[in-house]
Amino acid sequence: MSDWPHGVNRITLDVVDSTMAEARRRASDIIAPTWIHALTQTAGTGRRGRAWDTGKGNFSASLLMRPVAAPPQMALRSFVAALALYDALVATTGRADIFTLKWPNDVLLRGGKLAGILLETVFDGLIIGIGVNLKSLPPSAILEPGALAPKTLLAETGVAIQPETFLDALAPAFARREDQMASYGFEPIRANWLQHAANLGQTVRAQVGNQAIHGVFTTLDEHGALVLQTAQGLRKISAGDVHFEGG
Repeated sequence: MSDWPHGVNRITLDVVDSTMAEARRRASDIIAPTWIHALTQTAGTGRRGRAWDTGKGNFSASLLMRPVAAPPQMALRSFVAALALYDALVATTGRADIFTLKWPNDVLLRGGKLAGILLETVFDGLIIGIGVNLKSLPPSAILEPGALAPKTLLAETGVAIQPETFLDALAPAFARREDQMASYGFEPIRANWLQHAANLGQTVRAQVGNQAIHGVFTTLDEHGALVLQTAQGLRKISAGDVHFEGG
């Protein structure tokens, strides 16, 4: 705990419905950045409100913070969180070659989904929810058709890490990346994220509502949008799901 970031609080709960829901309930009373960590979630959620089973031994936490930023800049914290997750995973496994980052908010392990990130604004603050498959896989019934197969840290690397210990690595990693963002803006975060991006330079399919857009993933723009080189020219995707070739 010696590396725990100064001025950041921590709340650990044995059981909660959802760490994001708990962060919403506490938002009006919390001023300092605070990690809300649950050993068990009973009603976790994924993107767009989908039900999510955290699984025994996995990591579930939400960070409630109040960055001094306009809403578009707040949204860029998904990239800050992704890089912090990458840093924490490398620190806890000693492996830098097996983790990649998938736009807009996933962390992959050998091409399978290991971790996900959710952002939600509340009052004048931001909640960043993070889930990591440290030990167990989600039930196949809750996976979307065509979704990347999930992976677990334990099965893929042999590293058994307790959720509390993982938070000890993640919180300082996030603090360092947030300092980078606050000091230098999004550009170094964007550049670092691209260094670890999955399928950069390859053809992907972006699903935006009912529209499927195919193109070569070329970069992120200065606002965090996915930039695709399509048959019709460059196309910027601000929100949607990305599927890889064959997916």
